[in-house]
Amino acid sequence: MTPRRMIDVAPAVERVLLVGAPRKGSADVKVADEHLDELARLADTAGAKVAGRVIQVVQKPAPDFYIGKGKVTEIQSLLGELGATMVVFDEDLSPAQGKNLEDELKLRVMDRTELILDIFALRARSHEAKMQVELAQLEYTLPRLTRMWVHLSRIRGGIGLRGPGETQLETDRRAIRQKIGVLTKKLAEVAAHRDRVRSRTGERGVLRVALVGYTNAGKSSLLKALTGSPAHIEDRLFATLDTASREAHVNGKAIRFTDTVGLIRKLPHDLVARLRATLEEALSADVLLHVVDVSHHDWEAQAAVVGEALAEAGLDGTRRIVVALNKADRLDAADRADRLGVALGSGWEAVLVSATTRDGLDQLKGAVSGRLA
Repeated sequence: MTPRRMIDVAPAVERVLLVGAPRKGSADVKVADEHLDELARLADTAGAKVAGRVIQVVQKPAPDFYIGKGKVTEIQSLLGELGATMVVFDEDLSPAQGKNLEDELKLRVMDRTELILDIFALRARSHEAKMQVELAQLEYTLPRLTRMWVHLSRIRGGIGLRGPGETQLETDRRAIRQKIGVLTKKLAEVAAHRDRVRSRTGERGVLRVALVGYTNAGKSSLLKALTGSPAHIEDRLFATLDTASREAHVNGKAIRFTDTVGLIRKLPHDLVARLRATLEEALSADVLLHVVDVSHHDWEAQAAVVGEALAEAGLDGTRRIVVALNKADRLDAADRADRLGVALGSGWEAVLVSATTRDGLDQLKGAVSGRLA
C-alpha cells in the first residue's frame, strides 16, 4: 500500500467523498450538514472536487474504522457510483483507523487535520510560515510512519536482510526527530528576531492593532480598507496564511495593523501552537480587532470559536478587543440592527462595517483609537 500523503495539486483533480461522524447527543449532530459544507470549502481550497457526502451519527468512535462496518460497506458502493478517488473525514482519525479504512476502501483516506495541513502547505509563502507548516506536518507524520512502511515489514530473515523494514522505519523516525529539532531551533531564532522588531516599533511610538477572526471573515479586505495598502484577497478559506503588517495614521496616531491567519472550527491545537507568529502578534498587540462575517448564518458560532482560541492563548477578556461586524452590506437594515443588538447584548464593543463599501469605517477607526487611548 502506498504511504499516506497530502493532496497534490495536480492536473488530475481529486474527487472526494466527504464523511461526517458527529457523536450522538452532541451539538454537532444538528449542524452536521453545515460542518460538511465547511469541509467542502476546505477541499475546494486544496484543489479537489466534492463528489458526495455521507453522515453517520456514532455513539462513540469505533476503534477499527471510527464509523460502523455497515457504513464502510455503504461508502464502498458509493465510491464507484460517484467516481470518487479519495475519502475525507471531518473527524480526526487515529493512525490505525486511517490504515484500516484505506485497506478496506482501497484508496486514500484523509482526516480534517491532514487536509488543513495540506492547505497550509499550499498557501504558506514566507520562509517562517513554511517552516511552521513543515514542522506541524512532521509531527503529524511521525506516529503514522509504521503503516507507511508496512510493505517493507514483510521482508524477513536472511543474512543482511533481517528486519530491513524496522531498520528503515527507525532510520526515518530518527531523521524526522532530527529535522523537528532543527526547525524548532530555527523558529526560536525567528521569534527572537520578531521580538526585537516589535520592541523597535514600540520605541518609535507606533501602536499595534492585530486583526483576528474566523477564516474568510474579510480580515485582509479590512486591512486594505483601513490602511489603503494592497493585500491579497480571495473568497476562499485560508486565502492568506502569512502575517502581514501595514502602517497608517488614525486620528493622528501612528498605528501598525497586522493581519493574522484565520481560525477555524477544529483547528488542530498542535498546528495553532506552530503558527506562533499569529498568537504572538495577538498577545503583544495594544488592541485586538476581532473581524466577524456578520452576514454568515452561523456568525455567532464562528465568533465563539475565535473567542475560545483567544482565551486559550491567555488574552485578558474583552478589555482591549473591538469587534468589527464585517460584510454588513450583505444584510438588509432589519438584519443589521438585529445582529448589532445581539453583539452589543453580549458585551462586545461592536461596529457594523463593510470593507467593500467602506460604510462604518470611520466609526471603527474611532472605536480602535478610543481603545488605544
